[in-house]
Amino acid sequence: MRLYDTATRSLQELPPPPGPVRMYFCGPTVYQRIHVGNARPFVVSMWLKRWLERSGYDVNLVENITDINDKIYAAAPGNSGELAADASRWYIEDTEKLGLGRPDHEPKATETIPQIVALIEELVEGGHAYPAGGDVYFRVPSFADYGRLSGRHGDDDAMRNPSEEEERSELKEDPRDFALWKAHKEGEDTWWDCPWGRGRPGWHIECSAMAEAFLGPAFEIHGGGIDLVFPHHENEIAQSRSAGREFARIWMHNGMLRLAGEKMSKSLGNIVSLREALDRWGRETLLVYFLGGHWRKPIDYSDEVLEQAAAQAESFRNVFRSGSEPVGEWEPFAAALEDDFNTAEALAVMHGWRDHDLLRRGLEVFGLETLAEAEAAPVELEGLARRRADARERKDFAEGDRLRDEIEAAGWEVRDVDAEPGFQLVPKAPTWRRRP
Repeated sequence: MRLYDTATRSLQELPPPPGPVRMYFCGPTVYQRIHVGNARPFVVSMWLKRWLERSGYDVNLVENITDINDKIYAAAPGNSGELAADASRWYIEDTEKLGLGRPDHEPKATETIPQIVALIEELVEGGHAYPAGGDVYFRVPSFADYGRLSGRHGDDDAMRNPSEEEERSELKEDPRDFALWKAHKEGEDTWWDCPWGRGRPGWHIECSAMAEAFLGPAFEIHGGGIDLVFPHHENEIAQSRSAGREFARIWMHNGMLRLAGEKMSKSLGNIVSLREALDRWGRETLLVYFLGGHWRKPIDYSDEVLEQAAAQAESFRNVFRSGSEPVGEWEPFAAALEDDFNTAEALAVMHGWRDHDLLRRGLEVFGLETLAEAEAAPVELEGLARRRADARERKDFAEGDRLRDEIEAAGWEVRDVDAEPGFQLVPKAPTWRRRP
C-alpha cells in the first residue's frame, strides 16, 4: 500500500502485512464542541485503521487530546481544567456517534506530564534547549533539518513560529525558537512542578512525548490537518529527532473543510459543529460526504454537497431493496484504497456494484453497513398497502391512489413488485429545509 508523504512529496510504500503499522494522529484542542472539519482526521484515521486491519496488518492507532493550551486558559480563565474535562467528554460523545469505533489509545496531555518533562530534560542536557525566565525554549539553529517538512527555510518572518501558543519573544535567543515549557502565569488554574519551576508544557512537546509513550521512538505514520505542517509538526520533528528518535516515517496531512470558500476554523468563527451536522444530516450522509473527497484535498461543506451525499446514501439503500445481481468486482475497489487511500475512487466503484454481499463488504470498511439494513414498515402501513393492492385488483384505482397518498404522507413509498405480497414499502428519502 502506498501513501503520500508530505516530507518527501512522494508516495511511500508501507511494509507488507502484518507490519506493524503504528499511527499517531493529532486530535483536537478541547475548549468547545469540535466542528465538522475537526472530525475529518478522526474519520480518515479510523477508516485507514479499518482498511489496514482487514488487509492483514497489525495496527496501533493513537489519537491524542490536547487539554493544556493557551486557548483553553483564554476560554475559561480560572476554570480551564473543568472546561477541558467537559470538552474532552463532548469530543468522545460526538465522534462516537460516527459509528467507526475508537483509536487504540486516546492520551491526554495532562496524563503525560512525566514523559514530557523527561523529554525536555534530555533536550536541555543535549544543548538543544535552554531555560529562560521560568520558560524552556527549543534552540532551532541546533537542528540543521529545521524547515524540511514544510519547505520553509532561512530566518525570515515565515520562520518565526506563528502558532496557537503565545510566547515571550524577549526571552528567546532566536526568534524561531519555541517554548517547550512555560512558566505559570497569574490566572492559570493548572500547573505542574518541574526542574525549571511551576508551569506547564508547550503545545508541540506534548505530541512528541505522547507519540513516543504509546508507539515508541519510531513509527510508520503521523497524521493531522494540513494546517499543522508548520509550525506544529515541524517542531515535533525538531524536538524528537534532536533527542535521538527517528520519529515518524510517513506524514499524512488531510485537506481542510471550506465553508463559503474559507477554511472552517474555530478562530474564524465559521464553523458547523459535528453534533449539529450529525443531528441535521445523520451519520450515514456525513460519512458518504467525507468519502467523496480525497483525504489530501480540501472539500466544501454546503447544503448542496450534503444533499448530494444523502442521495448517494439512498442509492446504496435502493440496491439492497432490489434483488442481488452478480455485478461488480473487489479488485478495483481494493486498488483504489491501496493507491494513496483514494476513497473517492472507491466510492465510485461501489456505485457500480449490484451484488449485495460485495457491496455490504465494501460499505463495512467505512462503517456504512447500516445502509444494507432493511427498515420494517409500521404494521398499520402494511395494512394500508394490502388494502391498496386489493383495490387495484378490483380496478378501483381511485381508492388505490388515495391509499398510496396516505402511505406517502406517513413518510413511506409503496412500490409494486412481482414477488409476494406484490408490494414493497420503502422509507421516502429525507429532505432538508434549506437555511436562509
